[in-house]
Amino acid sequence: MIEARHLRVLRAVAATGSFSAAGRELGCTQPAVSQQMKALEASVGTPLLIRSGREMRLTQAGEALVRHAAGILSGLTAAEEEVAAIAGLRAGRVRLVSFPSGSSTLVPTALAALRAAHPGTRVSLEEAEPPRSVELLREGDCDIALAFRYERVTGTGDAEQAGEGEWDDLVVRPLLTDRLVALVPERHRLARTGPSGSVAIGDLAAEPWIAGCPRCRGQLVQVCESAGFTPRIDFATDDYPAVVGLVGAGLGVAVLPQLAIESVRPRGARAVTLEPAVRREIVALTLPDLAQVPAVSATLEQLGRAAARIG
Repeated sequence: MIEARHLRVLRAVAATGSFSAAGRELGCTQPAVSQQMKALEASVGTPLLIRSGREMRLTQAGEALVRHAAGILSGLTAAEEEVAAIAGLRAGRVRLVSFPSGSSTLVPTALAALRAAHPGTRVSLEEAEPPRSVELLREGDCDIALAFRYERVTGTGDAEQAGEGEWDDLVVRPLLTDRLVALVPERHRLARTGPSGSVAIGDLAAEPWIAGCPRCRGQLVQVCESAGFTPRIDFATDDYPAVVGLVGAGLGVAVLPQLAIESVRPRGARAVTLEPAVRREIVALTLPDLAQVPAVSATLEQLGRAAARIG
C-alpha cells in the first residue's frame, strides 16, 4: 500500500537531492524523512534511492514512481477539494423525484430557496407517483422521493393511517397533511355550498366520476364504498388539469387533494369541502446514509420550509 504522504516525501527528496533539504521543505526532521523513505521502499518491495556519500539519485523504480506521483497527488488534491466543496455545500448534486402536484407547489419554492442559499448545489427533478418513486429511491436512482399515503377509511367512517411499515427502512420527513376536496361543475346543485358548508360523499353517489392516478383511484373507490356505493368512473387520467377540465365541462365530478387544486386553475369547476374528511400524508423520503449528505439534508430542510408556508 503506497501512502500519499510517502509520495510527497519522495518527490521532495528527488527535487532537493537530500533528506535534510527535503526535511526543510516539508517542515520535518531529516530522520523523519529517512524513516518515511524506508517505509515507502518496504511497501513497494524495491530500492528507490541510491545513496553514494553525500549524493543521492533515484533508481529506475524511483524514477517511475516520481513520474506517476505528480498525477496521483494532483488527483488526490482535486478529490480532496471536491469533497470539501460538497461537504461545505459549495458543490453537490441531488436527484429529486416528485409526484406532479408536489412538483408544482412544494418543489419550486424549496429549490428556489436552496439555490439562493447554496448556488453550487445542483438539483435534478423527475416525476413519478408512489410507489414507483419509492422504488426509484431504494434502487439508487434518486436521492429524495416526495411521496404520499392516504388514510384508510373504515366502514364506520373512521380513518386510520394506511401503509404503516412500508417506509420503515427509510428516513421519513413529514411535510404536510393534504385534505381531499370534492370538485363539481360550477352550475352543479352542490356548487352553491358556502365556505363553511360541506358535501357528504354519499350526495355524489349518482354522479359520473372522473378519477385520477391509480393510487388516488383506489382511494376514491374505498371512500365511496365506505359510504355505501360504488362510483361509476367514466374517465380516468393521471393529469390533474385534465380532471379539472372534464369536471368544468360538466362531464362528471371528482375528488382531488387540495394541493392538486392549488396547482391548477379550476375553470368552470368549484371545489367544496368533503365529509367525512379524507386526508393524505405528504412526506419526503431518503435513505439513512443519504440523510447525512449535506446537499440532501439542505434540500430536505427547504422542502420542510416550503410545506410550512403552504400548511
